[in-house]
Amino acid sequence: MFFKIILFSFIEGLTEFIPISSTGHLIILDHFVSLSKNTQFTHAFSVIIQLGAILAVLVYFKDKIFSLKKEDILKILVAVIPAAILGLLFDDIIDHYLFNIYVVSSFLIIYGIILLYIEKIKFNKSILEFKNITYKVAFFIGAFQTLALIPGTSRSAATIIGAMILGLDKILAIEFSFFLAIPTMLGASGLKILKLPILSLSEYMYILLGFVFSYIFAYIFIKFFMKYIKGHDFKLFAYYRIILGLVILIIL
Repeated sequence: MFFKIILFSFIEGLTEFIPISSTGHLIILDHFVSLSKNTQFTHAFSVIIQLGAILAVLVYFKDKIFSLKKEDILKILVAVIPAAILGLLFDDIIDHYLFNIYVVSSFLIIYGIILLYIEKIKFNKSILEFKNITYKVAFFIGAFQTLALIPGTSRSAATIIGAMILGLDKILAIEFSFFLAIPTMLGASGLKILKLPILSLSEYMYILLGFVFSYIFAYIFIKFFMKYIKGHDFKLFAYYRIILGLVILIIL
């Protein structure tokens, strides 16, 4: 069990903030390497270890986060609104009908193709600083984030693509996506936690371990991703998504 905890935490930390869908990868992994026979524990584990990844964002970007002005924070909160509304309304429906490996594989491919198409477009990078992001632009970035309610889409992919379409510089789009992840995932995780059943003491300990490992792995991969993306595009992630989706569908 201990090695499964490390494996699932590694995948969460690796995939949470790059555009390949962390939720989708955890669904795929659990299909082939079942974390537990207790599906309620597996679901709780997958949700709560995301908070470890969020802590990694807070630590990595602490200087920028604490330097944000009140207006900047309000813009981030405005961007949360669309996903918060749809999440509250359709959370149970999404969990029941969309959290399966077939949906994940299909949307890995679909958004992989979209990423490749996006790379061919020369966007008007008119927004180079956080202060230049308007409330309207922030809200529409949040609207793009709602696409990620479908597992396999990737929250970071949806928000980064949306931000670039709306005129943000690539690095600013990535940073805004990371900052937006904090209230979004805290809210989503909080909603899931409220619905959790009572688990055993050992299961709570496994979740705590997963939280810690997820934080460690996420911090390492955020650092790597921010260095990598400054000199590279998203094509590698797009090809990976398409290949993985096709391979899973073929296996199934």
